[in-house]
Amino acid sequence: MNMPLDNLATNYLENPAVKQSTRWIRLALALVGAVLLGDAVALMGMGLFNFGITLPACIGIAFLLLALCWNGVARWRKADRRRQWLWRAGWMAFAVWLVTVGVFFYGIRSGMGASVPPGTAVKAIIILGSGTPNCKASPTLIARLDQGLVQAQRWPQAKVVVSGGQDFGLQCVEADIMADYLFARGIAADRVIREGRSTSTEENLAFSRRLLDGQGIDAAGAIVVVTSDFHVRRAVGIARKAGFGEAFGVGARTPLYLRFHAWLREYFAAISSWILREY
Repeated sequence: MNMPLDNLATNYLENPAVKQSTRWIRLALALVGAVLLGDAVALMGMGLFNFGITLPACIGIAFLLLALCWNGVARWRKADRRRQWLWRAGWMAFAVWLVTVGVFFYGIRSGMGASVPPGTAVKAIIILGSGTPNCKASPTLIARLDQGLVQAQRWPQAKVVVSGGQDFGLQCVEADIMADYLFARGIAADRVIREGRSTSTEENLAFSRRLLDGQGIDAAGAIVVVTSDFHVRRAVGIARKAGFGEAFGVGARTPLYLRFHAWLREYFAAISSWILREY
């Protein structure tokens, strides 16, 4: 006579070897979950909210709950063979997803920007926004602006477009904050063009092109797009689709404490851009 599956599950969990391995699994889940959640909470406390932060937070919560309820989950899944199959399939899918993220992280490093060829007549420099928590420039945005200053000094005749709209729930416009940052560091006000309506990279570049057209700057000429290192490849692709004939991307280093969150967000943004045919 076959033993019921729930009895098999109980006997399995009572096995000393299984108890020992389970203890280590729960400890690992709890540790990883606490790190993911703690890191996300710290960033959220700084006013940073995006999918690259909230997704690790959700994974951290799931790991902590799984560590806490491991035995109950084990009994549930071992009580039915279909549940066991779903359990294995779920972990395999998660592992495959992690591999794709790792491949993306590795590949993105090759597209972090290239130097603009000497002698190029750059007509405009477009600095892309990246968010202004509490109506202040974030570290990522400051890195982009500082890189924009370097490019503005290299091509003193080029117009500088600061592109960024109004963040959700805030009264400030990112382009205004970006312009003020540049003014305080010596960039002439008549050289800066503010684009303060955009809410995405596609809008950044489409709206910037319209403003440059209004200034008599031909989109077929060379422009420099300044953004974060991980974002360069996609931004240049979107710029070309927006009608810029010769777009060069220059990347600013992403602060280390934000880097992998930003890369994870870019992973999903790249998928979204591909689906929406943004480049």
